[in-house]
Amino acid sequence: MGSNDFYSEEQPVHQVMVVGFWMDDHPVMNSEFRQFVKATGHVTVAERSPDPRQYPGIDPALLVPGSLVFQNPPHRVSLRDPRVWWAYVPGACWKYPKGPGISGSLRDEHPVTHVAYEDAAAYAAWARKSLPTEAEWEFAARGGLSQAIFVWGNESAPGGRIMANTWQGEFPWKNLAATGCEGTSPVGSFPPNGYGLHDMAGNVWEWTTTFFKPQHLPGGVNACCIPPTASVNSLGREIPRRVVKGGSYLCSPQYCFRYRPAARQGEAVDTSACHIGFRCIVRSNRKPAGTA
Repeated sequence: MGSNDFYSEEQPVHQVMVVGFWMDDHPVMNSEFRQFVKATGHVTVAERSPDPRQYPGIDPALLVPGSLVFQNPPHRVSLRDPRVWWAYVPGACWKYPKGPGISGSLRDEHPVTHVAYEDAAAYAAWARKSLPTEAEWEFAARGGLSQAIFVWGNESAPGGRIMANTWQGEFPWKNLAATGCEGTSPVGSFPPNGYGLHDMAGNVWEWTTTFFKPQHLPGGVNACCIPPTASVNSLGREIPRRVVKGGSYLCSPQYCFRYRPAARQGEAVDTSACHIGFRCIVRSNRKPAGTA
């Protein structure tokens, strides 16, 4: 796993052994997450008001439930400041991906978004499954190909065919929507990898249990229990980060060329956004329905 050819956090290439497991053949969909919420009454992190004790000095009236939503700038902008295209939208959550009252109905066959790590872990426990480690996720994403750049091989668009739901055009202001989608796409819209898994590249980032380090640890250690590297937010709070994998519909070769199996990113565990989802695995000899 890993790569020495792109971003520094993917280094070094190293070997890791994982035990056998079954993996969901698609990211968890809105329809599936709705069943979980109906059965358990789970309230996602994005739907809860932030704890004022965690934000000293901030007007409590500003601490409202919400989540991060991508918003296209109207013109070409510098790629140095992501705040230009991200906004914290009050009321945005898995039920209202763009925020309450904003057009764009929740679509059952699309991957659920606006889920923080806690929400993904709660779903996995309810479904009697687990979230994958980074090594398990990357092993599955490669689909049997050794050190290929993409989950389907080394050509970005073999035969001119777009193989994943990623940004087409000039990021972040001009999306040509060459895939037919400007946001998430229905799961299974693109060819599966060699293991029969859909959307292991693009569409939505996916949570893993592995704590993020700025590079892979020496000796191939990639366990989920290694102490985390925390991110410090604007209020000085240290928040653990977990590895997310796969890239999303916002990834582009111009910016965030991370829709590759080796690519990785650290995401604060309390973060939810319109491009983050997850899928589950089962470490068992029994093959559950809907897995590959």
